[in-house]
Amino acid sequence: MNQHKRLWQECRGVEISNFTVFDALHIQFCDGINVFVGENGTGKTHILKLLYAASQAARHDVSFSAKLIRLFLPDGLKISRLVRRHTGNDTASVKVSSDKTSVGMTFSRRSNKWNATVTNEEKWEKQLSDLTSIFIPAKEILSNARNLTEAVKAGNVDFDDTYTDIIAAAKIDISRGVVPANRKAYLNILQKITGSRVTVAKERFYLLPGRAKLEFPLVAEGIRKLALLWQLIRNGTLERGSVLFWDEPEANINPIHIPVLVDMLIRLQQNGVQIFIATHDYVLAKYLEIKNKNSEIRFYSLYFSDTAAAKTKKSGNDDKIIEVEQNRRFGDMLHNPIMDAYNKLLDDIYKDELI
Repeated sequence: MNQHKRLWQECRGVEISNFTVFDALHIQFCDGINVFVGENGTGKTHILKLLYAASQAARHDVSFSAKLIRLFLPDGLKISRLVRRHTGNDTASVKVSSDKTSVGMTFSRRSNKWNATVTNEEKWEKQLSDLTSIFIPAKEILSNARNLTEAVKAGNVDFDDTYTDIIAAAKIDISRGVVPANRKAYLNILQKITGSRVTVAKERFYLLPGRAKLEFPLVAEGIRKLALLWQLIRNGTLERGSVLFWDEPEANINPIHIPVLVDMLIRLQQNGVQIFIATHDYVLAKYLEIKNKNSEIRFYSLYFSDTAAAKTKKSGNDDKIIEVEQNRRFGDMLHNPIMDAYNKLLDDIYKDELI
């Protein structure tokens, strides 16, 4: 097993206090596929971005606090605006752990710019220097990639780093040379769906269904997302020991392709890629559950605590407390907003048919 993969995964976890929408949260992850579900506003994407910032901070040229700012883009790029907005404690803290070390950060409403107090960053870099991570945002961006990075640096447009980072990763082009055998199986599966390969020319992305190039904006967004996955596998970004963060992988993808997408994710996990997903999709979550034979998959439901809500209402404070439930089976979770919505939809359909 890759040493840096093992260091990241064997005692993986995150501790959050007073950060963005969270009051206090502690989650330990599995070394396979970690699936976050929850209503809008429960912080699924926030957790993915926090973990991504920490994994990127394993690079010697990336600061944990500065990366966090570039991922969340608070007004004025002030880290103080990431402190949870409620009465009481005005200090936020986060801590991300591997089995050998951890990296943490504290800041308050009085902190200037990205001037957080970061702990153990040097050891984190040393232990995890070979860690590769990638974040795929919910919205496809490669069709608008040309000059986007330069425009962001110049301040002409405002995109968080998930978009500029994914463009940089996808631009790595190794179209020449022999494709390693361990990637061919993935590429063949994806190529059957997209009908194409990916190429990059003059900062523009194209599909190659044949000899002619087809520019990305002329292709359905769902196909573009699968083509992005093809490119990341082809150019070696998603290799053993890497970490993949994917926000709403099901977005704009034809449901008929969800089983194939699930199969790809499970294959990647079995070959040493740790995966974090945020989803609202019943079919994706259920397929992950039923296809889980020899893979490690864990589901996390983020939800507004009824008990906490009652207490805050009684005290006149309308803050909402977010808690987490975790389970190895999607259907066994007590707090399951996807299942609840799906069941309600079916009830409404049956009721309408009987009228």
